[in-house]
Amino acid sequence: MDKIIRIGTRESQLAVWQANTVKGLLLENGFQSELVYIKSEGDTDLKTPLYEIGVQGIFTRALDIALLNDEIDIAVHSMKDVPTIMAKGIVQAAVLPRASYKDLLVLKGVANLDLSTFQKLTNLPEHRVIATSSIRRKAQWLNRYPEDQIENLRGNVNTRLRKVAESDWHGAIFAAAGLERIGLRPENAVELDWMLPAPAQGAIIVVSKESNIYCMEACAHFHDMNTALCTAIERDFLRALLGGCSTPISALAEVEGNEVIFRGNILSKDGKQKRVVTKRVKISEATNLGNGAAQELLADGGQEILNGIRNEN
Repeated sequence: MDKIIRIGTRESQLAVWQANTVKGLLLENGFQSELVYIKSEGDTDLKTPLYEIGVQGIFTRALDIALLNDEIDIAVHSMKDVPTIMAKGIVQAAVLPRASYKDLLVLKGVANLDLSTFQKLTNLPEHRVIATSSIRRKAQWLNRYPEDQIENLRGNVNTRLRKVAESDWHGAIFAAAGLERIGLRPENAVELDWMLPAPAQGAIIVVSKESNIYCMEACAHFHDMNTALCTAIERDFLRALLGGCSTPISALAEVEGNEVIFRGNILSKDGKQKRVVTKRVKISEATNLGNGAAQELLADGGQEILNGIRNEN
């Protein structure tokens, strides 16, 4: 009898969708699997902003423990939630093709703003109220619209959408991939093309124990090389800046032909300071792209911003 691969997942609708996607890919390649549900601290604490919890891997740690204890064989995560340095003994088994990396503004509010008005961002009430728990999104929004107010918004996708509907906010920011994967993207959502994403946003990663050769070989069948390359560059950039949930760092690497185009930035938490870096290199020369871009950014004023953030903590 073939081995049944136990897929560890959180219980949210999005997490289960991602796990079922991996289950389907395994089946396509002749491997049987089943889902095992694991609760995480990130799901049980819905009030504290992530940056105040101060724990990297808040959504992955429970699954890491289950892996190391052999309660599951693989775990499926939104890659942006995974610490840049994984727990000892746990490795990347596969990265799925990336979905949209963009952030969306979901409209809502006492002003009943229509899509065309908000896209232009003119003739709007002063001091708009926008909700997000991400300090990256907060910093980029305040950099562009410094007069606005940011409210905290936590919970899974369904909970956050419900909170927006019940609020008097003007809008809230979501990851496009999360809403689109489970069919919840509102028709009036606005793509924030100017907002750089979190490193690895829109990508799904499968991890396993380094010693589990069977699962490593099973997952290799659906590993996407381009997405793996780009997310590795973005995560190298984040790691080189020593960034975590409390640091507004954004990064995006994209393959175009035989080249990789990289854009990254760091902002102060209030959005008043910002430094950016842009690089274009051949794929064959992209191994150290993330780290090199980070060093360039630090030398160009990024270190000053980073020092200011550390002094606040």
